[in-house]
Amino acid sequence: MPLYEHIFIARQDISPAQVEGLTETLQKIVTDNGGQIAKSEYWGLRNLQYKISKNRKGHYSLFNIDAPAAALHELERQEKINEDILRFLTIRVDEHDENPSPVLSRRDKSDRGDRGDRGGRGDRGDRR
Repeated sequence: MPLYEHIFIARQDISPAQVEGLTETLQKIVTDNGGQIAKSEYWGLRNLQYKISKNRKGHYSLFNIDAPAAALHELERQEKINEDILRFLTIRVDEHDENPSPVLSRRDKSDRGDRGDRGGRGDRGDRR
């Protein structure tokens, strides 16, 4: 079966628990139509580049899907109907990457706990 990466953006005003329920519903659509989800990632609430339906932010989620084309068509049809989903994108890939996506990797490194000491302030002199 062909391999796909699928990303969808949900509205900003739904809770992360509702996004999790939406994710489970979409996964069930794929598995009911003969496919499987190899990996599912929730990227969190992120800023959008431009407003989409009066939303400035959106909940991002990624699926790595191994499914026939019919399962993907049904998934996208259900996403078009759902009012909580702003946008979605599906890309066919040659193989799935088992590592965490770059979005999650960057977020893990940017935690404040991992930051080193900023060092000296340089020669600023007295600023009174």
